[in-house]
Amino acid sequence: MPFLDHLEELRWRLVKSLGTILLGAAVTFYYIDPLIDFLIKPTQNLESPMDLQVLKVQGMFMIKWGIALIGGIVLTIPVLTYHIWKFIAPGLYMNERRYVAPLIIFTYLSFLIGLTFAYTVIIPFSLEFFTSVGMEGIQNNFSINYYFNFVTWLMIGSGLIFELPVLVFILSLFGLLTPEFMGHYRKHAIVIILVLSAFITPPDPVSLVLMSIPLLLLYELSIGVSWLVNRRKHK
Repeated sequence: MPFLDHLEELRWRLVKSLGTILLGAAVTFYYIDPLIDFLIKPTQNLESPMDLQVLKVQGMFMIKWGIALIGGIVLTIPVLTYHIWKFIAPGLYMNERRYVAPLIIFTYLSFLIGLTFAYTVIIPFSLEFFTSVGMEGIQNNFSINYYFNFVTWLMIGSGLIFELPVLVFILSLFGLLTPEFMGHYRKHAIVIILVLSAFITPPDPVSLVLMSIPLLLLYELSIGVSWLVNRRKHK
């Protein structure tokens, strides 16, 4: 396919992906109030209670549409993965194209597991830590905009981190990664994992450890994924 045809193909893939995201955002907005209640729930079981406040006139409007847009992206990850795969599929061998269905399923499941881990483990521990370092006579009143930025950043960041095995699968499929390479640079990877964990999580040791442990396990799992891919390619 000529270069301009590739650009045209990319343009239509982007248009279709954007349309799908907007449709997912509309569906999410229909259930926005129960979703907001769900995201606020981690604040209800803290030893040091916290109160959320709207500090801007347009605060709740921006929050609802922001969460709806993020929800639209999360809902349409399988479709987005499909369009990405269809764009790169012409450059693959026929035996490599059979991975499309497992890849879409694995990508979505990995992201959902990351979201669940952040919601059930990282967010409660982080909120407990930050609300516990207050002072007597000073109330824990937080901007609801800041709270949702905090929560969505942790959940999306965790979801992306849990895509590590998927990324390794794709790179191994193209011959850019091998299990020997990943094993050799394991110590370097541990340092990078700690830096990533510190960047994604709040600046407290508990959250850092909570994110680092699954990342280390994911890296070891990714070595196994790379080994399986390279084993199949050499058969």
